[in-house]
Amino acid sequence: MSLLDKIRKSLKQYHLINDRDKILIGVSGGADSVCLLYTLNRLKDEFKLKLYVAHLNHSLRGRESDQDQEFVKKLSEKLKIPAFFKKVDVLAAAKTYRSEEAARKIRFDFLFQTAHENRIVKIALGHNQDDQAETVLMRLLRGSGLLGLSAILPKRKIGRLVIIRPLLGIKRKEIAGFLKAGKITPRIDSSNLKEIYFRNRLRHTLLPELEKYNPNIKEILAGTAQTAAYDYDFLHTSALKAFNKIKIIKLKQLMLPLDKFLKLHPALQNILLRLGFEELKGDTRRLTYQHIRE
Repeated sequence: MSLLDKIRKSLKQYHLINDRDKILIGVSGGADSVCLLYTLNRLKDEFKLKLYVAHLNHSLRGRESDQDQEFVKKLSEKLKIPAFFKKVDVLAAAKTYRSEEAARKIRFDFLFQTAHENRIVKIALGHNQDDQAETVLMRLLRGSGLLGLSAILPKRKIGRLVIIRPLLGIKRKEIAGFLKAGKITPRIDSSNLKEIYFRNRLRHTLLPELEKYNPNIKEILAGTAQTAAYDYDFLHTSALKAFNKIKIIKLKQLMLPLDKFLKLHPALQNILLRLGFEELKGDTRRLTYQHIRE
């Protein structure tokens, strides 16, 4: 099965798109996002899609970041796809957040704002199967529950927006093969080669070592993520019903009656605490399994 056929199957299997959808594609200029752009462009007539490109210049790599932006600009013009650009200083924001976390937050804020301003509901991102495997392994090493192991989802609704990841079942080497066959040269992010980042050490050192024990380790980790995602979705739905049934909100305080809480299965108790935290704080990315245990 060709890469394009695999993506077409994924789009239908996970109901990622509908006919006449407007889709904002996050394009960094790297191999994954460039592959995503080219494949969706080839499928746009079949699904009657209206495509848009969004690129955030985070200024983290100086001239290299500006060259990335220029590359995406020329690419969008070549494919005749409307594009939106923004340049920010992530290092300044890193005074509040870690640089990687700041880059991620600013990038999503830019994508969400651009989508809202242009009445676009769906945002497509280029995460692939290797990214999925790396994320699961990272969270496993750091300590994670079922939610963490579910890692990246093919489709996720955030408010009125829908995040889709059509390449999630595609291997990184398949993407490289697709680009090579099409004589398409993406940008290379030099920071991806630096071992100072945890993900890079895992990608270049640990995963190759694990492949000596099981050549299919990436597929296994990605499969684990998908199974965990389905299991967590079922538990989350059950926990949400229980949460809305027993929670008490009084004077801007959220209370969970202890007698009712303790009657619930421990798996539901964990999720109820997470739901409570999310309702009060709006973001659970800093909430760890250790916090829940305490």
